Amino acid sequence: MRVEITKLSQEGFGIAKVGKKKIHVPFTAPGDVVEINKWHRERRKLVAHDYEIIEYSKERVEPKCSYFGLCGGCLLQHLPYEEQLRFKKSKLEEILGFEVDVIPSPEIYGHRNRIDVAITTSGIGFRRRGTWWDVINIDECPVFGKRSKKALNALREFIEDFKLEPWHLEKSEGFLRYIVLREGKFTGEFMVNIVTDEGDLPEEVESYFDFADSLYWSVNNTKSDVSYGEPRRFWKKEFITEELDGVTYLIHPNSFFQTNSYQAVNLVKEVAELAEGQKILDLYSGVGTFGVYLAKRGFDVEGVEINPFAVEMANKNAELNGVNATFRVGEDKSVESLADYDTVIVDPPRAGLHPKLIRKILKDKPETLVYVSCNPKTLAQNLDALIEHYEIKDGVGLDMFPHTPHVEMVVKLKLKV
Repeated sequence: MRVEITKLSQEGFGIAKVGKKKIHVPFTAPGDVVEINKWHRERRKLVAHDYEIIEYSKERVEPKCSYFGLCGGCLLQHLPYEEQLRFKKSKLEEILGFEVDVIPSPEIYGHRNRIDVAITTSGIGFRRRGTWWDVINIDECPVFGKRSKKALNALREFIEDFKLEPWHLEKSEGFLRYIVLREGKFTGEFMVNIVTDEGDLPEEVESYFDFADSLYWSVNNTKSDVSYGEPRRFWKKEFITEELDGVTYLIHPNSFFQTNSYQAVNLVKEVAELAEGQKILDLYSGVGTFGVYLAKRGFDVEGVEINPFAVEMANKNAELNGVNATFRVGEDKSVESLADYDTVIVDPPRAGLHPKLIRKILKDKPETLVYVSCNPKTLAQNLDALIEHYEIKDGVGLDMFPHTPHVEMVVKLKLKV
């Protein structure tokens, strides 16, 4: 049946109405006319998988990536960037119920400082949208940058020369599993992490990746399809570095860091601008992205993080920058009294704040909260609970993830008088 795409869903799919049904059509734009042949149910919605675009919308632009429409990484590359920002602004306002501006990403290609590329029997690349078992073979990734092509060429040559076995996703067997590329956008430093199952990685691997500042071999000997493992060996540097507005951070294969370094500068500046007083508690502090930055600007910072390795990295980052910040292992709800701090910064995972932490915030009543969120839906739920004692003073979106439907949000809350 032939239908017109009327708008985008919050997940970035085009929506077409077929009778009383709403069909979600990936990689389409409002104004596209599509012929839909088949669809399936996916997470409580109907998604087209056999369709053809008959007429293209005037809103479209030519995607820069030749794998667009196959790879599931970038759903919105066919939309002008201004339209992407309008979509994200509208999405945030619809979910949160108040007006929000969205800060554009300073770069919209070459902005990602990390990509996790699967090495499989069906290809070396990223998952086909909607599948876990099918990988689109790629030569490069434009949202990461030009070094991706060099690294993937070197990997293919290494595999061919030593007849190494890629991972079979459906059988969960093989040797090579992932290659993870990380780049300091402001330092130029480059890291390659090759993740394998148990086995022997040929010593010659170093010569294939001699352009990398740091080369790691990590082992994941579980059935879990994850792109990290236990580091077995590294060549050259143990860490690479990234710099955000004069603050230096160490990057390790197993440490999390904001994936868009250019926009991360705006993110840390925004958090610093919203913080008040002198004494700061950085909850979910990770490697100290916010805490170390704030300490560099004269705040006294304590950080709490459940991951011991992240805490170790955060303290290294504090020492590296010579700042007054300490980080310790602990749960988000384990801090004795939140009232001891002028500002509490929270940057929870996608699930949002733990209900016990929300109750503790409402009980202890710290004066200022700065909430950093990568999931506006759980942010909205948490804000609904917090406004019992707090009022929203400021809020801004940041486009950390161009060409995707995802958007970061920072909200400042003040204790009601």
